[in-house]
Amino acid sequence: MPDLENRIFDEIEFLDTKYNVGIHNLLAYVKHLKGQNEEALKSLREAEDLIQEEHGDQSGMRSLVTWGNYAWLYYHMGRLAEAQTYLDKVENTCKKFANPSSYRIDCPQMDCEEGWALLKCGGKNYKRAKACFEKALEVDPENPEFSTGYAIATYRLDGFTGATQMSKAFCLNTLKQAIRLNPEDAYIKALLALKLQDVGQEAEGEKYIEEALTNTSSQTYVLRYAAKFYRRKGSLDKAFQLLQEALKATPSSAFVHHQIGLCYRGQMIQIKKAANCKPRGQDRENVNRLVGLAIDEFQKTLTLRPTFELAYVSLANMYAEIGHYRKAEDTFQKALYMKIIDDCLLQEIHYQYGRFQEFHLKSEDKAIIHYLKGLKAENMSYTRKKLLNALEKLAKRRVHQNECVVESFSLLGLIHKLKGQVSEALVCYEEALRLADHLNTMF
Repeated sequence: MPDLENRIFDEIEFLDTKYNVGIHNLLAYVKHLKGQNEEALKSLREAEDLIQEEHGDQSGMRSLVTWGNYAWLYYHMGRLAEAQTYLDKVENTCKKFANPSSYRIDCPQMDCEEGWALLKCGGKNYKRAKACFEKALEVDPENPEFSTGYAIATYRLDGFTGATQMSKAFCLNTLKQAIRLNPEDAYIKALLALKLQDVGQEAEGEKYIEEALTNTSSQTYVLRYAAKFYRRKGSLDKAFQLLQEALKATPSSAFVHHQIGLCYRGQMIQIKKAANCKPRGQDRENVNRLVGLAIDEFQKTLTLRPTFELAYVSLANMYAEIGHYRKAEDTFQKALYMKIIDDCLLQEIHYQYGRFQEFHLKSEDKAIIHYLKGLKAENMSYTRKKLLNALEKLAKRRVHQNECVVESFSLLGLIHKLKGQVSEALVCYEEALRLADHLNTMF
């Protein structure tokens, strides 16, 4: 709850958008859950003021959600007369637009409001959010707000479900359309830059990042995404500089602390590569120092957001790097036992834990188990390719070393099958059958 509240406050203060009425409604709900009902009412009043300011001509229709929240909150406070007052407002507005239902209205603005609300409620709702904005755009395809919401929903859904080449191209188009209708929106430009980097168009993406950084709107959010862009590019000094600026504005941001930790990790990897993965002397001291700094940042991340699954993986990998295997194991287990609905995330956790088992604990059997668990999530993501490649390398190495040959050929058959290579799969399965009387039922 504290991290959610911090993120809400950050968005209200630093995300310069005309489309953040919903965040005040969400803050009201959080305040209610904390027993701070007067503070919740204050948040709803702020939402009302924002609606008047941004949507004067449509304020009645755009206030329906906020009025409904007023009625709900007053009801739970036992102030039934005030609850009824807001229910009457909802009813009168719906009747004004000739809706047969007293408390429902079907219009693109309400679809848009629902879309924003769903976007703020976690990855499992991104698909529904996208559908809401899509429905709104069918009525008004040139609406800047609908287009922005649709682009953000598409971008987040890509990250949540695992992007294919086709979905990446579609996401690029939605972001470019949103920028056409909102040419000064630096936040959308930063998202477009990251998506261009995803598809190998880093130079074009950097142009958008540079444009976004010259714009004062949403500067704190732009700094975060720009830092992520430069970190992935390998420009770690630039990324650090941007993250330090972001940290001054949002010292309680789990995202920023995690990104700083990833930058320290990136510097550590650079030293190891330069030393052919065998750092000695000063190089080893620098590696250990950077690992320690990364661990500190990942621990801060998890203090601020205990449900940040990938931060557990990041922390576990740093413990493993300096031989603290017990701590690494305990940290991985925390991630593995979390309730995860994101298939891509599940794949990444099993992939990273499999590598820990294979390369640090030298347990190939446990590594295979977790590579296979990751592959049970059938999302055609980049991590799925990594799982298949890791499993294939391990199986081929075992065949070459004449270890567990039957199982290894069976594994290779499965890998080819999952890749759609049917004839190659049959060859491997036949070889396994030739070497053993019974094929392991696992495959």
